[in-house]
Amino acid sequence: MLKKVRNRKNSILIAFAALAFAAFSWTFIGSALSEQEQDLQNKSGFAQAQHLKGKWVRPDGGYRLVIEDVKPDGSLKASYYNPRKINVSISNWKVENERLHLFIELRDTNYPGSTYSLVYAKEQDALDGTYFQAVTKESYSIGFLRIPKGQN
Repeated sequence: MLKKVRNRKNSILIAFAALAFAAFSWTFIGSALSEQEQDLQNKSGFAQAQHLKGKWVRPDGGYRLVIEDVKPDGSLKASYYNPRKINVSISNWKVENERLHLFIELRDTNYPGSTYSLVYAKEQDALDGTYFQAVTKESYSIGFLRIPKGQN
């Protein structure tokens, strides 16, 4: 009986020690990972990429681009309208040469892989770049302007 009590005490002590170690590790390693993640986000331009969020319009035709849910891994949610919704198959961002780049690929009827390769112009709060029209295999210089909040 005494041996059983000792074994139970040892099991409880081991379990308590493991729990204490796990709590200690979570506190210190978890906060270190948060700092590393924060550094990665800052270095990768995640804070800068937040400028992409919003509604954008191409003045030369009324085409609309809506950008939401910008994530640190370079992904984002984009919707495109002409005037009906066109399927966006790929949408991502990256910082290259200290410039914020946006890439959108459209896959829908009359849009078999047409793409936008855009750069964010902070001074103008605009997106400038190239539209590749997959049907005609031609590229065009285009731009998008931000639609002020409260307007469609």
